Amino acid sequence: MDPITLEPVDEVRITTLVDNVFDALLTGDEHINRAPFHVAAAPAAQFESGSTYVGLTAEHGFSALVTVRRGTTETTLLFDTGMSPGAMVGNADRLGVDLSAVRAVVLSHGHFDHAGGLAGMAGKRGLRTLPMVVHPYIWTRRRLNLPGNDPVEMPTLSKAALTREGFDVIERRHPSLLVDGSVLITGEVDRTTEFERGMPPPHQAWTGAEWRHDPLVIDDQALVVHVRGQGLVILTGCGHAGVINIIRHAQRLTGVDQLHALVGGLHLGGPAFEPIIPPTVAELTALNPSLVVSGHCTGWRAQHALAAALPAAWAPGSSGSSYRLTGLGTTA
Repeated sequence: MDPITLEPVDEVRITTLVDNVFDALLTGDEHINRAPFHVAAAPAAQFESGSTYVGLTAEHGFSALVTVRRGTTETTLLFDTGMSPGAMVGNADRLGVDLSAVRAVVLSHGHFDHAGGLAGMAGKRGLRTLPMVVHPYIWTRRRLNLPGNDPVEMPTLSKAALTREGFDVIERRHPSLLVDGSVLITGEVDRTTEFERGMPPPHQAWTGAEWRHDPLVIDDQALVVHVRGQGLVILTGCGHAGVINIIRHAQRLTGVDQLHALVGGLHLGGPAFEPIIPPTVAELTALNPSLVVSGHCTGWRAQHALAAALPAAWAPGSSGSSYRLTGLGTTA
């Protein structure tokens, strides 16, 4: 594939609207802002004030708001929407985030824990049609067929329903450039590593005639931004393609070798994926990123391994956290 010119940005801010964890005691720094335990309030008659503080929703899902700044121009995209209809929208409301400012939605893949919050978007985007960039295989029916258990079919996205809701669905298998060429959606990710082999046999897809093992989750794609003078910022949903595959793919597409930041789910949890934690951590360590925020489906063993190997770069993920990455020679 021919190299893609990804225009550098002066700043990118990634705000995690939904993650598997909400920790109100995490501390921030000049680049990381954490939502406090008193992020919002709710009526509660048992307190003398008549109210109490409420935190943010954490669930098995992922959603992030991505704002890129070029000079004085800012553009905001929504990357994934969490699992439940209310979590993303509820967290956005408590954080004071105006979802009507979102200019487009990008779905990393079709699994329900990344698309469930679309139901809560109704009325939050105003009356305008909202572009939505997806891979054409995002409509694939999938199920989990674990030994000794009845198969469980996952909720499958409906293109017709999304169109009725006012989403302008754009299906692209190949890389896409958004926001005047400053945001790259990878499209299908090349699988080149020896150790990232995808989902185990219980993960199946419907072919139209039968259920078959679906190791690749071929609709998996990531979002990439080039921060001026710093390198690539890569945002993943689950990273089903393998996080090292994703990074290498982004490097090949853009011609930019430096990984500045990696944020999102890395899918290294559970017995099927824990054996590849060591080579994944080794590859990431060699890339020397400035920030690694591994959330959602990364798994606790991988979190510990990453924290130990990259103590200066690793930061815990949490619903409501915001990460600000600024280019060299630029001002806020």
